[in-house]
This record gives sequence, C-alpha cells and structure tokens, in this order.
Amino acid sequence: MAYSELIKNFDRVRDYMRDFYVYGFKSRSEYDKKSARSYDDERRRMESWLGDYMGFRQTEDGKHVFLSIDSRLSRHNPLFRAWKTKSFTDGDITLHFILFDILSDPDVEMTVGELCDAIHDDYLSGFDEPMSFDESTVRKKLKEYTGEGILSARRIGRSVYYSRVPDAELECTDALNFFSEVAPCGVIGSFLLDKVAPEDEIFSFKHHYITQTLDSGILCALFDAMHRKAAVTVQNISQRTKECKEFRLVPLRILISVQNGRQHLLAFHIDKGCLMTLRVDYIRSVEIGEAFPEYDSLRKWGNRIQAHLWGVSAHKKRSTLEHIEFTVCYEEDEQHIPLRLEREKRCGKVERIDARHARFTADVSDSNELLPWMRTFICRITALQMTNRAVEETFRKDLEDLYRLYEIDGGDDG
Repeated sequence: MAYSELIKNFDRVRDYMRDFYVYGFKSRSEYDKKSARSYDDERRRMESWLGDYMGFRQTEDGKHVFLSIDSRLSRHNPLFRAWKTKSFTDGDITLHFILFDILSDPDVEMTVGELCDAIHDDYLSGFDEPMSFDESTVRKKLKEYTGEGILSARRIGRSVYYSRVPDAELECTDALNFFSEVAPCGVIGSFLLDKVAPEDEIFSFKHHYITQTLDSGILCALFDAMHRKAAVTVQNISQRTKECKEFRLVPLRILISVQNGRQHLLAFHIDKGCLMTLRVDYIRSVEIGEAFPEYDSLRKWGNRIQAHLWGVSAHKKRSTLEHIEFTVCYEEDEQHIPLRLEREKRCGKVERIDARHARFTADVSDSNELLPWMRTFICRITALQMTNRAVEETFRKDLEDLYRLYEIDGGDDG
C-alpha cells in the first residue's frame, strides 16, 4: 500500500498524533497498535505536517524524536495543519470545483436540474470519456454544503434554488489571531485567518497549550449539545484499565486549567444521578441525543457546585460541602507569603490575623484536591481544621512520615 499524506478519519489522526507527539514519540519497535508499515506511513504523515518543528537527539538507545516549538517565532499552533488535510475521491473534488465555479457569483440561483445540465453541457461534454454525475449525487452534495453553511437554499413554489453564501468581510484580524490560539476550538479562527492576507501579529504566548487542538472535534460536539440542551452518549477511555466505557451524560460546562491547559467536561451522569468530570482528551466519541427536559435546573446545580470546585473533582451525589481552615505564619519581611495566599486562594478566603499570621478558609466539593497545595506551606501551618477527617489524617500522616524520614521530632504540629 503506497503512502498517502491525505486522511479520511480524523479520529485515527488524533490517536496517532497523541501517541507520537503528546504522550512521547514511540520507536518502531515500541509501536504495537499496527504493523511496521502502518508505523512508517503515519510517521511520515506527521513529519509532512510538522517537519519544521521536529527535533532529534542521538542517545545510546538510538535516535529520539520530539517536537521543538519556540513560541517567540511560531505565533500559530502548527497542529492546526492536521485539521486542514483531507482526502477526496476524483469525483468529489471534480464536482466540488465545478459547482463553485458555476455558483461563483452569490447572485446566481439555480435548481438541481439546472446545475446538472450546466455540469454536463459546459464542463464535461468536451471530454471523450467524461465523468458522470447523476441528479441524486449532485443533490446530496448540495445538501451537504447547505448543511455546512457554504450554500443557501431558497424554495420557490415546488423548486429549490441554490446559491453561494457571500464571504464575510474580515477587516480586523487581531481578535481572530487571539481567539485561534487561546480559545477552545480555536482552529475555527485559524480557518478564517486563511481567507485573509497575512498581517503583522501583535500576540505572542508564554504558555501556549497547543496539544488541546486535537480535541477540537470532541469539544465542538459537546458545545453543540449544550446549545441544544441535549443529552449525549460518550465513549471514554480509562487510562488505568485502557478499557472503553460508555456514559450517558448531560454536558454542563467545559473546565480549562490555566496551569496546564487541560480540558475537562463537567456533566450530569444520567444513570447514577450525580455530577462527574471527564478529561476531554480521554473521550473518543460523542453522540448527541434528544433534548433533556431538566437541563436548565441541572445547569444551575452545576454552577453552584462549580463555585466550590478547587480542581475538577465532582464525583458526588450529595451536595454538602467540606470545610477547610488553616493558619500560616511568616516573618514581617516575608509579605510574599500572604500575597501568595491571596493570589492562589481560588474559591477560598484569606484573613489577616495579625502582622505575622493569616488564615485561609474554604468550603469545597472535595478537600482532598487541596493537599498538594497545602503541602507547599509545610513548616508554616500552625493550625489546621477539616470537616473531612480522613483527608486531615492523610495530611498529618504525611507530616509524620516526613519527620521519620529526616529523623525530626515533630512535636505539636497543630
């Protein structure tokens, strides 16, 4: 089978891109999903898109390949190229260009029959062995383009007239340049930018989370379901067991981390009757179902819970919150400590007790999520209270293990 750069199924490209570049480049011997020939074909396809951004390092174990992207030089996400590559049959691409040549003027309106006559008489009749497009094929292609918003359809009597939708005028592209790099489904902005002449760009990004663009198709389906207030059926891959599980959900919010760009879906689990979160990059497919009658009330519930999320943990039926409170001490010349508390408090509150002590309090959905952050204040915490006693004991046990490791007398740790 000859190598082809073009692709039909983006889901497969999404899997390969993550295996090759997001989760670490695999060597030929490590790649066990397909044959060695498939490995070579897919690797060459990725290199054809990303060759300018690939780096190589020779080690004792062989050549290691990785992505090397300098955000000071590359203002746009190179992974957008994967969305702009698609394969067509000879008939598809021929009919595409003929139709848009006929309908190049937005003022021209034609029926299916008129288009079929024009295709045969004006474009194909001069060939000795011309292609043949029946009325059913042309009608399906017109319906596809109308659904995509490229063509418009207007019914006059019993006839439907098709015309091209005029191109929108894009006078200022600054908003598109920003949107394409920071927003969910930013690849849409990249497609629009392709329609205008390049301009000097004013944005550069210190933290540029480019790999999330591979999930744009999943996000688009979830946003569509939210707009329709509909339920969805998702196929989700468990990273622990590698099994694919099916969930019936009502999507409520997309939560995006400002620390690592990771995207999570906050949804209502229909069968279990609780809120849950799923990593978007673990979702394999989304099937949109019927409108969910209680969508608005679920959305309000999700908003209330979201106000008390420290991270993304929301796997609970009960609505009670967990209270956490701790006091930190610092010297008078260490004002960066209370300032850091203020900066990183999220849904919590910070109270200055005196010149050397500050108290942090919060009511959260899952206090276990605070433990990594709290550990950064070890040796400064003088008092600690948590309604979830199991989480508090975990924190205190970590301190005891630390004391034993360094042979320190812990004393009274508050």
